[in-house]
Amino acid sequence: MSESSAILVLHQSLRKCFQAIQQQQEAWQTALTGCKPLLSSLSNLAEQMQACQKVTFAHTPLQGFPDLEEQLKYKQRCAAETLLEELGGKVADLQKVRDVVSGYVGTVFQLYEQHADVLGFEASVQRTALIPSLADMLEWLHDIERYYRHVYLESKLLLLQIRYENLPDMQTLPQSWEKVLEHNSRNMVQDTLLKVSFLETL
Repeated sequence: MSESSAILVLHQSLRKCFQAIQQQQEAWQTALTGCKPLLSSLSNLAEQMQACQKVTFAHTPLQGFPDLEEQLKYKQRCAAETLLEELGGKVADLQKVRDVVSGYVGTVFQLYEQHADVLGFEASVQRTALIPSLADMLEWLHDIERYYRHVYLESKLLLLQIRYENLPDMQTLPQSWEKVLEHNSRNMVQDTLLKVSFLETL
């Protein structure tokens, strides 16, 4: 295969990969957006649960309802379980995106390795004002894959750390979530997709 043919094959593979990322990014953003209100609800519920623990029902006008305290705690626990289940679904959606993107990125890198000898170093780093180099685009793919992987893992870890025994920590979930997002550039994927828009014209 000639150098120009190898470049064309790689550009086609890159186009498919970035198209897939564009589609997956929508699912990713939907999942991320869906996490925030659920975490806020969990935080509010943890505050209610902690307030309930501080009340001695026997010393209130509610003492005539001996089962009320247990019923209230049970309802709060059920509500928390429901929210955690929904959060688990959102994190599972993040995992799906990570897996799909990793599959496409892996295919591109495998294809590049197959044609590396034909391409050589100069063809890999050659760029123009309108077209980035193959090396640039491969690096961007690596960055995008790493971004998805890190945010998913941090989200999963945050979910695993939720404990009913530690209600103060549950109350800080929204702030912890913001830190997860702050550590990872949410605009990086969209910025990269703009840089490779030329692929649609090839």
